[in-house]
Amino acid sequence: MQVYSERKLRDFWKNRPDAEGPLEAWYREVRNADWKKPSDIKAMYGSASILKGGRVVFNIGGNKYRLVVQINYAYQVVYILFIGTHKQYDTIDAEEV
Repeated sequence: MQVYSERKLRDFWKNRPDAEGPLEAWYREVRNADWKKPSDIKAMYGSASILKGGRVVFNIGGNKYRLVVQINYAYQVVYILFIGTHKQYDTIDAEEV
């Protein structure tokens, strides 16, 4: 999968160094993934939440952080829409960000 944009992840962990390791691990795993459908994600990340419109919410760092992405399965592209603390995530609508 192609991930757009890694920079969002790096910018986030600059202020939260404890997020760097888990986000780097997620990024590496996703870059090597070949997801064709939502069940492929669930097989790899059982705690991921599958939303409408190709959106997925990942728990990062023991559910301390939330990552919202949109996936275009046909083109093998993952777009990072939101990364934040669990508290910040509670203030957004993951289907609208």
